Amino acid sequence: MEIPLHAQVECTDGICGRSEYVLIDPLIDQVTSLVVRETAFPNTEYIVPVEVISETIADTIRLRCSKAKLEKMRRFVKTTFVEAKVPLMSPGYGGGMGTYYYLPFVTADMTMKVPKDHLQIPPGELGVTRGTRVEATDGYVGHVDEFVVNPKNKHITHLVMREGHLWGQKDVIIPLSAIGETQEDTVFLKLDKHQIESLPTFPVQRRWS
Repeated sequence: MEIPLHAQVECTDGICGRSEYVLIDPLIDQVTSLVVRETAFPNTEYIVPVEVISETIADTIRLRCSKAKLEKMRRFVKTTFVEAKVPLMSPGYGGGMGTYYYLPFVTADMTMKVPKDHLQIPPGELGVTRGTRVEATDGYVGHVDEFVVNPKNKHITHLVMREGHLWGQKDVIIPLSAIGETQEDTVFLKLDKHQIESLPTFPVQRRWS
């Protein structure tokens, strides 16, 4: 089963959003959840357990839940308010015709609460989105396009990596055994660029590319 990123997501009662992230347990190379960004305002992102995915076809992921049930799932982004010092400016002296100039400026700080967003990634897991950087042993080679998982146990079997320029892009199918360390912003491979060139490829032909 492929799990495409930035693909259309359908609930049982219609289109509900797009896939933004997959959450991975790197210790067992298993996809645990999919992050779905709802289509309607305010475009809330929800953490959807991978067991809720019924099937994936072409550029669409189908869920076995309604929109109402999706909206009751845990939110991926949590907003909190923290105190921060904001500089204020007050004029000293000066002035002129039309536009006024105040020199020198006297600065002061005012403490106020400002919003701050946090990604709700469970401890020990990683959030990987489409476009995450992929590094070979000898440098950058492409970015994450999607994952292929075993539908029975939800373990990753392959990483689909996109490489190339806009008019010559192709997807490279990378087996799990070739995937090394995975960080939030980079997936490291155990292969060099020459070895990657010998892996199976296919041209990119998706409507959501």
